[in-house]
Amino acid sequence: MKKKQTKKKRKLVRSRNWAEEHQHDYAFTHDRARHRRAQPAVSEAAARDLNPLPRDFTPNAVVVNHAKRWAVVTMDREEKLCIIDERLQEGETTLLAPGDEVLVESEADETIVRGVAPRRTRLSRPAGEHARTKEQVFAANVDILVVVAAAADPPFKAGLVDRFLIAAEIGGVTPLLCLNKVDLVDEEPEEIALYRELGLKTLRTSCATGEGIDALRDALRGKVAVLSGHSGVGKSSLLNALDPDLDLDTQSVSERSNRGRHTTTAARLFPLEGGIRIIDTPGIRSLGLWEVSASEVAYFFPEIAAVSPECRYRNCTHTHEPQCAVHAAAARGDIPQARYASYLRIHASLESSTGTTPGRLIMKYVGNKKPLGG
Repeated sequence: MKKKQTKKKRKLVRSRNWAEEHQHDYAFTHDRARHRRAQPAVSEAAARDLNPLPRDFTPNAVVVNHAKRWAVVTMDREEKLCIIDERLQEGETTLLAPGDEVLVESEADETIVRGVAPRRTRLSRPAGEHARTKEQVFAANVDILVVVAAAADPPFKAGLVDRFLIAAEIGGVTPLLCLNKVDLVDEEPEEIALYRELGLKTLRTSCATGEGIDALRDALRGKVAVLSGHSGVGKSSLLNALDPDLDLDTQSVSERSNRGRHTTTAARLFPLEGGIRIIDTPGIRSLGLWEVSASEVAYFFPEIAAVSPECRYRNCTHTHEPQCAVHAAAARGDIPQARYASYLRIHASLESSTGTTPGRLIMKYVGNKKPLGG
């Protein structure tokens, strides 16, 4: 009788020749990939603990400009390209900006930014919707903000000037209004007289005739300044007038839109003779205000802040409330209509979530001849 053959059960787990498989580079690919993903997080955390960044240091360089993980700094009167240490991480505020005072160390053939000193002053705006930070600092440790506006070509825009004045006060920077291209007009824009009455230092300049260039140079001597304003107002031309050796590119205003074309694409610090350091910034068409609420706007308009205690309501917004002293003063002409209109636009823009447009506010209240509640 034939013995019944028993069929061997198939093993569910295939045996491997471990001695052979571990010798080539492609064995256990998934396990190695998982290991590689976990390893950097552990090593970076360990590196931060074992090799902390210096906390107390004396800055030895100043940021000229930067992009992603690279920065150009001026050190010992020379510009150097540096790597930004990966342990320096951005928070809610931009990590680096032109004018930042930093600690630079050399390692092998590389120069590395290892520390950023606290900022004495700053100029900033809310970052874009998809930005990693909330606050975009475009100039740091500056003494003077030169708000450059054109007398014509492009037209003078008081609203942007007012926003820059607010940004300067928030950042602890002294503002200076530079009315450029005065050779193109016979009379100054009427708003210039209002700014002079408010005590704002104002200079008239012309790169074509040279008017006011020496006065601007004297005002900036020994200071760190930043040039800001609309595109096409002549910021790069002013820099060339202050130092012809810079030879920066300039462009004319578009005939179609009557707006300036972007010449400067990124903020950059330029050292000039006389101890002047100037940060040139790209032209902008609007300036968002950082950490300013609609209820706080009035404090940045001295003529409005002086009258507001006389309003009937303590929380008066000076836009629609009855017996508003500010609106009554604007109707009488005690507060210039241009300044009141600028206040309304800025206030409305900071309350844009309500759906009320600045244009409607201006039409409704500035155009009203009688004071509300009067």
